[in-house]
Amino acid sequence: MKEKINPEQCQVVSSLNTLLGKWKPIILQHLLAEGTLRFNELKKRIPDITQRMLTLHLRELEAQDLIKRVVYPQVPPKVEYSLTEYGKTIEPLMNTLHDWGKNHLQHIENLKKLDKLD
Repeated sequence: MKEKINPEQCQVVSSLNTLLGKWKPIILQHLLAEGTLRFNELKKRIPDITQRMLTLHLRELEAQDLIKRVVYPQVPPKVEYSLTEYGKTIEPLMNTLHDWGKNHLQHIENLKKLDKLD
């Protein structure tokens, strides 16, 4: 049986702060699903993100050792992003959050349907 977490020592906030933001989970999901991607490939896969926001989130994820950035010395510059070994440890959490989110949306839909019947 798993030990109960003392609310005063809860690290959920720490975890959420790492993933906080509209785009970080999406960036991580693309790298989990597809492996190494170049900046423009990520931008194409997330068309609504601005270049500035993508750069900002990539830098933050790199500073947290979740992704690595490799720059190839060529013209034009080639920059690739991939998950670090440590970053790959987030996959089970991302899968669990995805499943919970999917179930939660279905739950909310069911509640809406029940409200319409009353």
